[in-house]
Amino acid sequence: MASNTASEILDAVGGAENVVSLTHCATRLRFQLADGEKADKATVEKIPGVMGAVPQAGDRFQVVIGGAVQNVYNEINALPAMAGGGAASAESIDDIKKREREKGVRGKVAWIDSLFEYLSDSFRPILGALLGASLFITFMALMATLGVIPAWNAPGVTLDPSWAFVNLMWQCVFVFLPLMVAYNASAKIGADPWVGFAIMAVLMLPGFTGLGAGVEKTALFGFEQAQVAIVTVWGLPMPIADYSSQVFPPLLMAAVLGLVYKGLKKIIPANLQLIFVPFLAMLVMIPLTAFLIGPIGVYVGAGLASALAAINSFSPFIFAIVIPLAYPFMVPLGLHWPINAIMLLNIQTLGYDFIQGPMGAWNFACFGATAGVLFLAWREKDKDMKQTATGALAAGLLGGISEPSLYGIHLRFKRIYPRMLVGCLTGGLIIGFGSLILGLPNGITTNAFVFTSLLTIPAFDPIGLYTIAVLAAFAVAMFLVIISGYKDKEPAGEAAVAAATAGDTVVGANAATPASVSTVAGGAAVAGAATATAVAERTDAVGELVQIASPLDGTVVALDQVPDPVFAGGVMGPGVAIEPTGDTVYAPGKGVVVAAQPTGHAFGLQLDNGAEILIHVGIDTVNLKGEGFDVKVKNGDQVDVGTPLVTFDRAVIEKAGYPLITPVIVLNGDSFDTVDPVALGPVTSGSPLLDIQKKA
Repeated sequence: MASNTASEILDAVGGAENVVSLTHCATRLRFQLADGEKADKATVEKIPGVMGAVPQAGDRFQVVIGGAVQNVYNEINALPAMAGGGAASAESIDDIKKREREKGVRGKVAWIDSLFEYLSDSFRPILGALLGASLFITFMALMATLGVIPAWNAPGVTLDPSWAFVNLMWQCVFVFLPLMVAYNASAKIGADPWVGFAIMAVLMLPGFTGLGAGVEKTALFGFEQAQVAIVTVWGLPMPIADYSSQVFPPLLMAAVLGLVYKGLKKIIPANLQLIFVPFLAMLVMIPLTAFLIGPIGVYVGAGLASALAAINSFSPFIFAIVIPLAYPFMVPLGLHWPINAIMLLNIQTLGYDFIQGPMGAWNFACFGATAGVLFLAWREKDKDMKQTATGALAAGLLGGISEPSLYGIHLRFKRIYPRMLVGCLTGGLIIGFGSLILGLPNGITTNAFVFTSLLTIPAFDPIGLYTIAVLAAFAVAMFLVIISGYKDKEPAGEAAVAAATAGDTVVGANAATPASVSTVAGGAAVAGAATATAVAERTDAVGELVQIASPLDGTVVALDQVPDPVFAGGVMGPGVAIEPTGDTVYAPGKGVVVAAQPTGHAFGLQLDNGAEILIHVGIDTVNLKGEGFDVKVKNGDQVDVGTPLVTFDRAVIEKAGYPLITPVIVLNGDSFDTVDPVALGPVTSGSPLLDIQKKA
């Protein structure tokens, strides 16, 4: 990787003064920026070694690096410009929180984003340890399969001390997983992470579990899978449970600890907080966690695991199909983190997990699509894509990590996802029908939490069915990508043409599709008639680029931020959403009103440029039956950019509890090559909102 990659990334996100904080996960740099608009997504994605960039709501910005992310992270922090701590030195944590709270309506729905950020940040830092432990588990499973050792995880089996020691190498991670989660979750919530660690550690002390020695266990709240010993402490009943490998107790504990910390800091003078805040927090939280929070976490976890197990026992075919087809959409949204917690709970409460097997079909279909792209990149001599695909494929096949493939390739080229889904379905069908034929009551299972890669195949049972399913998913996705190509509306030789037109300036380019429009920066930039001809041919290959103006003042966010699955899933069409700061919706272009709802909550417009636009003011605001809305237009009215459509009363809508986030949808998106946001972040009405590439 080029030595100046770190400095180029820092410059492209707005410089050190724009960086509030910087963290990283297994594959991505995660920037919290002072101003998200200053980050240039297109520039970032052109930097050597960068697989992709993902702007997010709340001035967050992710840069997908792959396996070298730790090195790039260290290099950025080592830059002289970062010596002062970036923007964080000028803006305190409290200032940042205050600024986020002042973003108006976003706070009405941001709890959903915050919840998943909380879950993901509680697990993300320990991915390396989990991955390492999963490989130890796979090694033990392989040795058992080859007959070198007995069934290492069967009850009553005693291993030779040498092999028992190897077994401890993975147990250390999962037994003490609650302590790791407690530390990360406490840090995320704003409490002292070591205090959170200590509170959870009390419940894992041998002395604590020893309190229940000799006491017959009973079902917690009548739930058979949550077995606890009830002992009397201070005259009160205290449930004693086995908290090793549990994840919900530390998550719940940290959430409450954060509230306690905030409360104590408000009432204790600043010069005494170092001493008394941790002490009083522990004084409150240790008994509260032992008596109440811990047992509730055990109960909730066992309940979730039991409910999913009941569905799987009824028909393993359900999970065999649903999981592979759902994961391609869950991972980009971060919705897979809670599922990881449930996998761990399944192993803790049931002794096995039934989700990871079908999940392998999705992962290998994802890696197969990447392999198809790599094959085409080698054939077309596309150096940049070869580098991206090689790194993504290595991270997938060896580590079971899909993010480099998703963000570096699949989400950038629209043709890949449908073909990858066919691979997912193929693997799922093989698992589903195979389970029925072989009479497997729980489908494909594994006795430990592992990452679904080539190296972890031996951890699944039955290994033969799992191997056939994942290889089929891989092969089908790869074959479909190879025979159909992955580039959107772009000839295979486009990379060569682009290289020849050195004077091109990309207008409204979108990294999600290579079929971007280019115009010549000037006659001096075009060298010779051959280059001019190539540019003309390239311009003819795509249609006109038009823009849709913003109908509102506010903050532009990705459509998946909308708390409505129909809009968030793109069912209505592509577009963006706006979190309003004003109270008036304006026409986003010249055209005619074809649907002006009398309730004022939604408007349909046919614009002269061919776009059919839906503006939906808030979510579920139709229930207000027009209260708080003053409609300014009717069906058939001619409008222009800036024509008022409706004025709404924020107080009425907020009092009713409805989110004001407003989706702006292109209903006939299939009629265009691309529909892309101009930028995420603050926007004023009348400013460019969407770039629409017409078909040639």
